[in-house]
Amino acid sequence: QVELVESGGGSVQPGGSLRLSCAASGSGLSISVMGWFRQAPGRQRESVAHIINGGRTNYADSVKGRFTISRDDADNTGYLQMNNLRPEDTAVYYCNVQDWEHGGNYWGQGTQVTVSS
Repeated sequence: QVELVESGGGSVQPGGSLRLSCAASGSGLSISVMGWFRQAPGRQRESVAHIINGGRTNYADSVKGRFTISRDDADNTGYLQMNNLRPEDTAVYYCNVQDWEHGGNYWGQGTQVTVSS
């Protein structure tokens, strides 16, 4: 059974920073892609950033230059460094892991990020 545990959410003022973490665990887990999604009230869940095996990254246009995704393969932990946060970044952020070898697609429980003055 695969489990994703997220942490690092909270409330900050505009211009502030937060760092989200996602710890993945599970027997036989082989992470192919680790990503972050977010969902604001009344809106659909949207992709924020992904990091693929080999280190290739992809970002939503709205966060380019402000957010940085990274991954520590030694302990299956992913990070999303969020700088210069804006009110429109307010959402529940979800970690997602894809295991292409075993056909798995896993989600964390979500962590709230609120950006407000």
